[in-house]
Formats: sequence, C-alpha cells, structure tokens
Amino acid sequence: MNRKRASRNKLRIFTILLLMLAVIIGVYYAIKENDSEQTPVKESPNITKPSDSIVDSNLEKLVEETFTLSKVGKVPNIPFVSGKTEWKEVTKEWGKADHISETAKGRYEEYESHHSTIGYVDQTVNDIRSNDSELQNISLNDIQKTGGEPDDIRYYKDSTHDQMILVYHGTTSTELLWVLPVKTEQEPNPKVDHISLYTPLEKIPNQQENPTISEVLSNMSLEDKIGQMILAGISGTTLDTNAKNLISQFHVGGIIFYKNNFETPEQTVQLVNQLKAGNSSNLPLFLSVDQEGGKVTRLPGGLVNFPPNNQIGEVNDSEFSYKVGSLLGYELKEFGLNLNFAPVLDINSNPNNPVIGVRSFGNHSEIVSTLGIQTMKGIQSQNIIPTIKHFPGHGDTSVDSHLELPIVNKSLKELKELELIPFKRAIDDGADVVMVAHILLPELDKINPASMSKAVMTDILRKQLNFTGVIITDDMTMGAIIEHFDIGKAAVESVKAGSDIILIGHDYNNVVKITSYLKTAVENGEISEQRLNESVERIIQLKRKYSLNDNKVENPNINEINQSINSLLNHYLHE
Repeated sequence: MNRKRASRNKLRIFTILLLMLAVIIGVYYAIKENDSEQTPVKESPNITKPSDSIVDSNLEKLVEETFTLSKVGKVPNIPFVSGKTEWKEVTKEWGKADHISETAKGRYEEYESHHSTIGYVDQTVNDIRSNDSELQNISLNDIQKTGGEPDDIRYYKDSTHDQMILVYHGTTSTELLWVLPVKTEQEPNPKVDHISLYTPLEKIPNQQENPTISEVLSNMSLEDKIGQMILAGISGTTLDTNAKNLISQFHVGGIIFYKNNFETPEQTVQLVNQLKAGNSSNLPLFLSVDQEGGKVTRLPGGLVNFPPNNQIGEVNDSEFSYKVGSLLGYELKEFGLNLNFAPVLDINSNPNNPVIGVRSFGNHSEIVSTLGIQTMKGIQSQNIIPTIKHFPGHGDTSVDSHLELPIVNKSLKELKELELIPFKRAIDDGADVVMVAHILLPELDKINPASMSKAVMTDILRKQLNFTGVIITDDMTMGAIIEHFDIGKAAVESVKAGSDIILIGHDYNNVVKITSYLKTAVENGEISEQRLNESVERIIQLKRKYSLNDNKVENPNINEINQSINSLLNHYLHE
C-alpha cells in the first residue's frame, strides 16, 4: 500500500516538472518571436550629413594641421617644402603646370587639379599657395581660435580684390599667410580664400643680366657714384634742358617732384616717362614725392585727400593706418613714382611747433610708433619705398627749418625717452630710408645740425639704432642750411658725417655746385672713394629690393583711386 502511494507521488512530481519545463520553453519562444517582430530587418544605412559638431571638429583639426605643417615648410595635401623643393621635383611629381606667370616676385605655376599654385625663385620653391575647398570652409574665428593673434596683418586691394592677410611665422624664415576677404559689418567672420606658405629667397644673380653690386661699382666712374648720391628737384612741368642734363650729364640717382611740377595726371605721367626714357645711368631713377596726406600732398587730378595724421591719430586704429598707407602707395604707383617721403614719425610734443603740428600722429610715442609703422608697412605693400622722418625728431621745435635753423636742447638720454622711440621701433620693423632733419642739438653736436652731424647719423642712427638702410638729408636748399652754411661745404660735411643721399630740392645751379664740391673733396682726399662706395652700395641694394625700373607707365585711373579712398574714409570716419 505504501509502495503504491510512493510511486504515485513520484509520478505526480515528474508530471509537474514536465509541465513547468513546457511553460518555460513556451515563454522563451514567445519572447523570441515578439523580439523578431519588433526588430526591423537590417538595411543599408542612409548616408546623412555629419553633425555640426563633427564638421567643427574636422575644421579645427585642419587648422591645427596647417599650423603644424607650416613649421616644416609644408601645407596640407601638398608634398613639397617651401624653400627646399626644386622645380624638377615638382614637375616629376605633378607634371606640367596649367598656367605659368612671371611677376616681380618670381615665377608662379598653377596646377588646377591640385587647387594650388607653386612660386619659384630661380629653380627653388619659395611660395606654396592652396585654395583647396576644405581650407575655404575655415573662417577668421577658426584661425584665431587655434593660432591666436597673428604676428602681422597686411591688406591687399585692387579693382577685384579687397583682402586681409593674417601672417603667422611658421619658422624664422617662413611665413604662413591666411588670405581672406576684409571683414565687414555684413560679414564679420569671413572665410579663407587661400593660404600661402612663403619663404623669402635671394635671386641668384645672372652674371650677364644681373651683375653683383661690386661689379656694378667697379664699372662706375667717380661722377657716376656722386650722381647716385644726389636726389634733385626740377623746375617746370616739362623735360627742359636742365632736367635733361641732370639725368644725362650728372647721372643723378633720383628726382623729387613738387606741386608746381604737376598740372594734370596726363602731363605728370608724360614727364615721368620722359625722365625714365632719358635716364643714361645703368641704375633706375628714384622718383620721389612728399605725399603724406593732409596738408602735404603733391599729386594732381583732384584726388580725394586723406585727413591729416593728427586726425588719424584720434581714430587710433592700426588697420586704418595700414590701409591709408596702402592707398598712398597705390597713388604713387599709379603715377609711376616709387619713393614716398612719408610717414612722419615726429612726436608733436611742442604745441607751438610751426612745421609739424597736424602732420604728427600725436603727442605720445606709442600712438606715433604704432600708427606710423602701420602706415609705413601699407606703403611698402604697394612696392613703394617709404621714408621715416624727420630724424632724430622735429616735434619739439618752435622754428620752421624751411626758414631758420631750429635748436633742440635735449640730451641723448632725453631723446631716447621720447623722440627716438618711434624711429627705433620702425627701424626694427624694416624701415628702408631715414630722412635726417636740419635741427641743431647742441648736447650732441655744438656746430653741425643733425643732417651734417657724425654724432647723429653715424654714432646714434647707425651704431646705436643699428640702421643699415639709406640715410637721406632733408632738402639742403632750406633756410636752416643756406642761411648758415655754404651749400657745397654743407654737402661735403653731410657725406663725411654719414649721409648716403643729398636732397637738393631747388635750383639746378645748386646741383652743379654740390657735385663739384663732392668731386673735389674726393680728389683731395677729404672723402675717400670707399666712403662713396658704401653709400652707393646701399642705394643699389634699395633699388634692387624694390625692383625699380625705367619702364613706361600708363595714365592713372583717378576715379578708381578716389572710389577706394572714399570707401575707406566712409568706413572709418563716417559710420
């Protein structure tokens, strides 16, 4: 009996276990079937645009990559190295260029399929430009977010472009340039047009076409050398006999023009072209003018005038000053000129100053330095030679040196604390020419004004401020000189003291006299020919640096110049 009951119990337990197992299996398949109904069949994924965050991340990486590669002379997606790769390597890698153009800076070869242009000096790559579409998505803010503030900002404007160029030093010898449209109210964050990795390289002289400076000097007569050290004014508006003699007989290094030489743009260009064509020297002419803006302007044709520097100082905007300088340079270039006696770096520290006044950017060294240097760089951007003046500072005078000799009773220490600051900074920033003033500084030289003083030109300007460019005197026919000195003897003293160019603004007879005095001084040993060679070498270097030539120029487009000036002034002064 007990055995039967035990057997039934086992059977009942086994049955219950089977039922439980069946329930579990049923639940399992039910869940699986339900899952299969809710999970869609896997299909090919849709291609969608990446999110904004991914785009931003990619752009940021591209900006970082561009900055990083620039430090080794390269740009993204281009295998060549600026300053190292040779032309034959480029053609081996990429083949023949689509377009080739020759410019004053060198040869440029364009490769459309690579979205790039390669620049050369002789056979070496020195400029790699990329307008890749990915780079063109990068904005001004993207660049500055990664690279910080640029080392320099330049501007370029012509009839089709109005661009800003952010300059970052990739290496000590290479510049990374981000070229974008100038920012406006409508577009405060413009996008990149192209980038350029630029390495300045010296062109290897061609022994036949481009002799060395020492070879040029060795083929120059004494009269040729003295002529290069003269920058002379002419009378009238045509190429008269005296003007012809200056460039054919005396071989003067350059001409200065005044307002009375210019009547119309057409007459001006005709006169400039006649002087160029008549130049008998192997060296091109300096063609110079005082085009400061404000009350000191020379060019004809109803050009819109710029405000005087004191008003520009009140605006106190570096970008504005650069653009003013750029347009001043553009004006000269359009008239065929190449040397501007601007900017003024005098600090207007004396309110009774009768000669500087509104021509100064202000009475603080910082404003004068910053705005003056930007104006200088703007002029240079148009391949026009700027001149910083009037060294060592004409701002604390109460006499007009056009009429009399001003006296400034300041020590060198006092000058270094104010007047010399803008000149020192401009020299460190690449000034090419310094004009020395006719002011007497008894604490430095009791007898000679600065333009005739070795203490000022050689000891301070050359040795203490390390200026290696061209020193030019202010006009030696001004009252400060001719009322106190014999002009021939003054010119001799000036050259002995260290000047490279004697500026003779007026009277052909003064040129004749100064030339004669300088020649006699060399022949009797008062001035060594080596001393002349030093000056002429600097003059040749400067003419070559700016690729001066005596090529004919066409009439300027006055309307186009005025539109550019009005646009600039409306933006900065009338908004």
